[in-house]
Amino acid sequence: MNGIGVLLMRPLSNYIQQELAKRFTLFKYWEIPSESLKLHSDSIRAVVGNGVQGANSELIDALPRLEIISSHSSGLDKIDLVKCKERGIRVTSTPDALTDDVADMAILLTLATLRRIRIVGLGRIGSAIAKRAEAFGCSISYHSRSQKPDSTYTYYPRVIDLASNCQILVIACALTDESHHSIDRDVIDALGPNGVVINIARGSYIDAPELVSALAECMLRGAGLDVLEHEPEVPVQLARLDNVVLSPHTAAGTLETCKDMTDLVVANLEAYFSNKPLLPPVL
Repeated sequence: MNGIGVLLMRPLSNYIQQELAKRFTLFKYWEIPSESLKLHSDSIRAVVGNGVQGANSELIDALPRLEIISSHSSGLDKIDLVKCKERGIRVTSTPDALTDDVADMAILLTLATLRRIRIVGLGRIGSAIAKRAEAFGCSISYHSRSQKPDSTYTYYPRVIDLASNCQILVIACALTDESHHSIDRDVIDALGPNGVVINIARGSYIDAPELVSALAECMLRGAGLDVLEHEPEVPVQLARLDNVVLSPHTAAGTLETCKDMTDLVVANLEAYFSNKPLLPPVL
């Protein structure tokens, strides 16, 4: 195969260059002037590219004996597939070889990019969320009915100001008449097209039609919702969106948590009827 010419489009690595050179006559595109490429065009029967530089129509036309294009990538958008089909040129890629690593990187980039988390409601659950997010190096701020004197997180007295300074807005507060639909279009617009809304509190905290509209218009990157305003009904428009993750109000649905909640309910009933303090009292 030493007489078969292979055109490598980019200096991907020393290893690939060595392996190709062992087996073929290697031509390096970045080292060949266009005039020289014409001189060798009858010798080149294969092209090796990647997701940055493949083989466009002009290059394919310049190589009359080209038989195959092998992409060092899973992507094929840099190859003129229509032209290849017309010429009968074979095309290959490497999708399975990189699946796991690309998936790992996607997770790493998500954590690295969405680092500014803002929490509406810094009670027990909100504080627990903040603690977990801090473990990933996230910047934490919050809005609550009042500033928490023991908290080191940045406090915003208005939700809209909180939304203006974050990428992920987590709803973790109790629903009241004042907080009903507090996440309206103004807050969503303040969050912006790179923002994400997470709601594990109550569905009525969010103006659902405005949320759906913003998601559909790509004015909001995404949403993760464990709760909806009219459960178990799911708005059809919301279910059709691919930038939404829905769960059926199961955040506290583990066997252990359900048991603990049941035990507390029973303990409070027993305490009440025994004239003992409630654990803990609300009113």
